[in-house]
Amino acid sequence: MADKPHLNMIVTGHIDNGKSTTMGHFLMDLGVVDERTIAAHGAESEKTGKGDTFKYAWVMDNIKDERERGITID
Repeated sequence: MADKPHLNMIVTGHIDNGKSTTMGHFLMDLGVVDERTIAAHGAESEKTGKGDTFKYAWVMDNIKDERERGITID
């Protein structure tokens, strides 16, 4: 990834509008995150009773409280 140009992005939006989900999906589409990681997040999300709907958001949300509460904290 060092050979690729650097890109800074800002993502804004109201709470629960999908900012983390959008960025997780974007990173997967770019190849930064592989589909196995997304599948693992989906399986972990299902174990918490949230279905697999958080699989992309959890690429960005790594803190235990974020995953338990379903919101981004940092």
